Amino acid sequence: MLDRDGFRPNVGIILLNQRNQVFWGKRIRTHSWQFPQGGIDRGETPEQAMFRELHEEVGLKPNHVRVVARTRDWLRYEVPDRYIRRDARGHYKGQKQIWFLLQLVGHDWDLNLRATDHPEFDAWRWNDYWVPLDVVVEFKRGVYEMALTELARFVPRSEQQRNRYLRSGMRPREQEASPGGNVVHHTPALHPARTGSFRINPGMELPPGASFDPDPQTSLGDPQDHKPSH
Repeated sequence: MLDRDGFRPNVGIILLNQRNQVFWGKRIRTHSWQFPQGGIDRGETPEQAMFRELHEEVGLKPNHVRVVARTRDWLRYEVPDRYIRRDARGHYKGQKQIWFLLQLVGHDWDLNLRATDHPEFDAWRWNDYWVPLDVVVEFKRGVYEMALTELARFVPRSEQQRNRYLRSGMRPREQEASPGGNVVHHTPALHPARTGSFRINPGMELPPGASFDPDPQTSLGDPQDHKPSH
């Protein structure tokens, strides 16, 4: 379902825990980390699509979250031609998204990456609100920055005082010294991430058993995110 400009309606989800950290998911069988997102089906409202994607991607139900805010208008990004199916080129241009800010009112153990037979993520973590944009696929960075900026005023002031655009990497944390901090949760039955050999920016924390691809263009996650059909 495309609009007349070739953009597919889509939703993005920023999920906060009680410490105002955000859910950060690792795309299955890749080194790419991102927020949950997905297409809006014909006949769905953005909110209906958000709740459906929330369950499909992270296993949460409406009673597990509280809707805090949403972006006022569509935020758009274009997808480079090389990531678009040949039969869709010339018709499909990219995604237009409504972003939702949610507060988790349930527990960490309510999250389930295998709620469906087609999981989107194989690991997840809680990260500071201002995620490092240099580990986001390049053509999505602008939308991430716009969504985080617009929704930041609904996050407690203590988080807003942080440096807004942490492109130099994640703040280092020690799991033992910071319970409930940046702990990576893996799904046992799925393929673990491969550990590569590459340079890591100063201050970048590498989760156990996972790695960040130095070139985001080489690990774009599920190609369905960049197709006209979800």
